[in-house]
Amino acid sequence: MKGQVQMSANETAIAGVFPQPTEDQWLKLVDKALKGGSFDQLVSKTYDGAAIAPLYPRAKSEAPRVLRRTPGRWSILGRVDLSDADAANKFALEDLEGGADGLHVVFAGSQGSYGAGLTSDSDDTIAHLFANIRLDYGIPVLIESSPRAQNAAAAIMRYVDSQHIDPSITRISFGLDPLGLQALHGFAAAPWPQGAKTFAESAKTIARAGFAAGVAVADARVIHAAGGSETQELAFALASAVAYLRALTDNGLDIETARSLIALRFAADADEFLGVAKFRAARRLWARVEAACGLAPKPALIFAETAWRMMSRRDPWNNILRGTLATFSAAIGGADTITVLPLTQPSGVADGFARRLARDTQLVLQDESHIDVVDDPTSGAGGFEALTQELCERAWAAFQEIEAEGGLPAALEKGTFQGRVAETAGERAKKVARAREKVIGANEFPDIHEKPLDVVAPFDAARQSADAPAGALKTPALTPRRLAEPFERLRDASDAIAQKSGARPKVFLANLGSVAAFTARANFAKNFFEAGGVEAVFGPETSSTDALVAAFRESGAKLACLCSSDKVYADAAAPAASALKAAGATLYSAGRPGDLETALRNAGVTAFIFVGCDMHDLLQRALEEAK
Repeated sequence: MKGQVQMSANETAIAGVFPQPTEDQWLKLVDKALKGGSFDQLVSKTYDGAAIAPLYPRAKSEAPRVLRRTPGRWSILGRVDLSDADAANKFALEDLEGGADGLHVVFAGSQGSYGAGLTSDSDDTIAHLFANIRLDYGIPVLIESSPRAQNAAAAIMRYVDSQHIDPSITRISFGLDPLGLQALHGFAAAPWPQGAKTFAESAKTIARAGFAAGVAVADARVIHAAGGSETQELAFALASAVAYLRALTDNGLDIETARSLIALRFAADADEFLGVAKFRAARRLWARVEAACGLAPKPALIFAETAWRMMSRRDPWNNILRGTLATFSAAIGGADTITVLPLTQPSGVADGFARRLARDTQLVLQDESHIDVVDDPTSGAGGFEALTQELCERAWAAFQEIEAEGGLPAALEKGTFQGRVAETAGERAKKVARAREKVIGANEFPDIHEKPLDVVAPFDAARQSADAPAGALKTPALTPRRLAEPFERLRDASDAIAQKSGARPKVFLANLGSVAAFTARANFAKNFFEAGGVEAVFGPETSSTDALVAAFRESGAKLACLCSSDKVYADAAAPAASALKAAGATLYSAGRPGDLETALRNAGVTAFIFVGCDMHDLLQRALEEAK
């Protein structure tokens, strides 16, 4: 309107009231808060060694990019993984009627089986699975390829033909991924020169029939699920896609057609910053491959699924929060389709309630938060741009390393790539064991009295496996593992003890001094021990050693843990320890012992629990001692 004046953010009245601080001013405040400590303690490192600083300037050189192949909304997919085709069809229809845009069909033995999946790929199974589902409406349907479902692609094509549907109007992704399945299961039906021809002929048959959406998928979820890093995921997907591109062009397809048949797939986890940067980096890296092939880059087709690795079977409600963060990251990063794993997936096949929550997670973010309406919303944000560029550089270097080994098929056959992933996974496992990498409900804030949630069918580990055919090429396998599993096994052992004896193993928290003195360490000790299934019993607030010993005996615990401040420990810890030891307690102490270690050990303390100790190892020991 006439008379209106446009102002930048720094010219508004609010900016005048709240002047913009300079970086120097911020650094002075940080230095004051650190009290002389090194600024480096605010800089974190990824498993790839990339530094993440606490503050970044605006990246002025970057412009927003169209991230999704089709700008705007991403496709919300419902997971179809019941072994019974009729029951799976019922859930699929409920998902579509409840707001899902498409379906993610999972066969046993696929990358995304996760203890579930269809066990038959017969024509009859496929017909029952897709009954009353309007494939001619062009809904996206992602098929998880599996060595246990060799007939699936042909059966689906026959079903589409029987329904008189033109394949070109469908959006079925057949997801051919022999290298991803080799990495998962540790075998290939034949060496790659022969396997490449088989793969190419299958892809060409599907493409000639008129299907064109993600005929082949370079799927890096196996790397994430096995504990790999973002760089390793990106390098694997890139190397896999290049291997498929070569196979297709070497067997009769032109490079433009071959490029159009390949899609990428990644796991999205709860690390928002790295998650967004990973999806953005994937597009840039694939564009670099396209340019190297003499192709004008086109937006890649990228599928996302919330990560199996981050899921916990215990306190599964936290999986909703993780799934929300992961969905947000994938959507902001530009994924074309997103599948949210239901919160109960680690326990088994999800019921309608868990599926609805998984679906609604995306619907709320899309229809209420509208995070799809802006292309590349993190463009220009210094932190995201820096991480995206860092991942691009590191992933390209890792991709070149794979290429120098003869390409991904050769690297998998030699086991060199799997070895690098295993090394990263080992570092990650150590951090989880020490609760340096936290999993709420597992190694942090456990709920020892939680009630299990209902599932349609229990988790079946056999659904994740596949038998190698005779004469198969054997290679090292990458086994999917959830971070919470080591602590869940401790909790399972505790459950077994409780079921057999009627009571869980217990630890008596011997609180010394005032409530103010012992509360912090007592709460830490409670969370610590209960993460391993050892139930904490709080001792009384008392200055009487006799009363403390009497409370210990009444608790029925075999373990006792001293809890108080360093100041109280100096005078009261050793006498209390001696008295509890004489009463038959196996003794622990909360907090680093410092100069008191020798005195406390002489008084009977056998172990010390503190932030950063090997939590899992100590809990294994405590569980045995508490029986």
